[in-house]
Amino acid sequence: MSPLVEVRDLVKHFPITKGIVFQRRVGAVQAVDGVSFDIEPGETLGIVGETGCGKSTTARLIMRLLEPTSGRVSFEGEDITHLKGSRLKAVRREMQMIFQDPYSSLNPRKTIGSIIGEPFAIHGLEKGEGERKRAVQELMETVGLNPEHYNRYPHEFSGGQRQRIGVARALALKPKLLIADEPVSALDVSIQAQVLNLLRDLQREFGLTVVFIAHDLSVVRHMCDRVAVMYLGKIVEIGPGDALYGFPRHPYTGALLSAVPVADPSHHGQARRLLSGDVPSPANPPSACRFHTRCPKAQELCSTREPLLEEMDSGTRAACHFPLTREEVGEIGVRSAG
Repeated sequence: MSPLVEVRDLVKHFPITKGIVFQRRVGAVQAVDGVSFDIEPGETLGIVGETGCGKSTTARLIMRLLEPTSGRVSFEGEDITHLKGSRLKAVRREMQMIFQDPYSSLNPRKTIGSIIGEPFAIHGLEKGEGERKRAVQELMETVGLNPEHYNRYPHEFSGGQRQRIGVARALALKPKLLIADEPVSALDVSIQAQVLNLLRDLQREFGLTVVFIAHDLSVVRHMCDRVAVMYLGKIVEIGPGDALYGFPRHPYTGALLSAVPVADPSHHGQARRLLSGDVPSPANPPSACRFHTRCPKAQELCSTREPLLEEMDSGTRAACHFPLTREEVGEIGVRSAG
């Protein structure tokens, strides 16, 4: 089976300019720098990493909400990197996005019925007011909203309900690919599980392929078949969730998993691998391996030669000259995030 989405050598650099009238380019923020991966039909791919590592930018490049600096994105075998006009609009029917903030992603001047039904009008699928209303109310019921609230406004709903509205809007056109950009990070913990379970149920019901972006590793473990770990615009490790959580090979992945809190007294006092320093600026990233300035295993080679994503005996692919051993994983107390 061919991948639904293929991403190859994707790059996005945002220019840094100086001057008010005569602006000149003095640098670039390397938000995404050479990312490659496939997404298989029906799977959920998780993308994790610290704030500013390029997760959301990658998602927006796939959606063509941003123009890539270079690289290629293919959808169902078609290169969509430079599509425009009606052909791009047609492809976007098959790809929808749930945004992080359920407050700012909904127009406060429009009713819920209008918001959820807007995709029908944009893509010329509107056949009549009555039929559109029935379709919207069915979507509302599918995501757990009361269809009788069709004429209410966003401010009349809670944060969790607003995110359900965003989910309903994304499902209106029955897309094949759904990108969820940290969909629960702005919600109360008590509501997060409800929205996550809803997304899992909808994936099974509609046969969706999902890209799930998050910084909470426990959430990603719960939701995703495969996981890609990003650091400073690059994927440092990618593989099946069980393999990556059970035996992480990249030191950065190990540090992230070591920091996951676990409510288990047997873990009390177990060492954690704390990273030194702050994340370097994406406008001036370290040479070669971008993690070497914070890596406890770094050697001279790490600052002179960039590691490639290579197959590991653990079942993942990691970009590291000196990957973690099983003994080291045990010593740093990696939490399985289960």
